[in-house]
Amino acid sequence: MSTKSREVIFGSQIAGAKIRAEGARQRAREAVREADRAEAEAWSIRMEGYGGPAQPSPTLGQCLNGGLGWLQVRCHRCKTEASIPLDCVRRPKDTPIWKLEASLKCRSCRKGRYAPPVHMIRLTEERETVPYVWVHPDEER
Repeated sequence: MSTKSREVIFGSQIAGAKIRAEGARQRAREAVREADRAEAEAWSIRMEGYGGPAQPSPTLGQCLNGGLGWLQVRCHRCKTEASIPLDCVRRPKDTPIWKLEASLKCRSCRKGRYAPPVHMIRLTEERETVPYVWVHPDEER
């Protein structure tokens, strides 16, 4: 007579433990995503409602993980608004959002080497502003 193999004895327990671990990982990912979104929304509301303070702010990775992938900005000088996609920003994902403000400049009212700074307004899920439609000077409007 032979005895039962360890596979037969412990196989179902191991498979059950793997399934429970994967479910726990999935719940943890959802909890982290929800926490990232809540932090990004809180910062966005604080910026839109009070105009600041910009610090502390969520990181680029937290905003993207939470589903808020666009940063709404406004020029101090000409009041032009723009939406910037956060997934195209060439910075590490652990960079806080407030550190981007110094490098963001207005293109529409640039004069030579000087370009006025912009002010961050809020984070959004999708683009808020309409993209600029370029019209050729020879075309009739």
